[in-house]
Amino acid sequence: MNIRFVYLYRDAGNFKNWGEVIFENPRAAEPQRITETVDSFLFAQYFFNASKAGVPDLHFPDHDYELDHEWHELYSFEATDDPPNDPQGRDIDRFLESLKLASEVHLPGIDG
Repeated sequence: MNIRFVYLYRDAGNFKNWGEVIFENPRAAEPQRITETVDSFLFAQYFFNASKAGVPDLHFPDHDYELDHEWHELYSFEATDDPPNDPQGRDIDRFLESLKLASEVHLPGIDG
């Protein structure tokens, strides 16, 4: 059983662009358990930076940097028999490490 990571980008007008990446799951981690783990570190339990997580960026071509933000949103983790398709060849554990780093918030003037 592999893990499908489903996520989206929601712009300022609430238009959504969806994406997914499938990761190998060598330890047979359950999707619910993965979700509980990431809830503890994702920004506001849902948000992360796709580029920093190493997954395709889903911004729309007409991205307005004054209105839109950089955050992508976790939708779900799902069990699947589909083959892994992560361009970086990571398994789910290595991806979760990237996702944790991609959800850190750094505030100018506060973080140095």
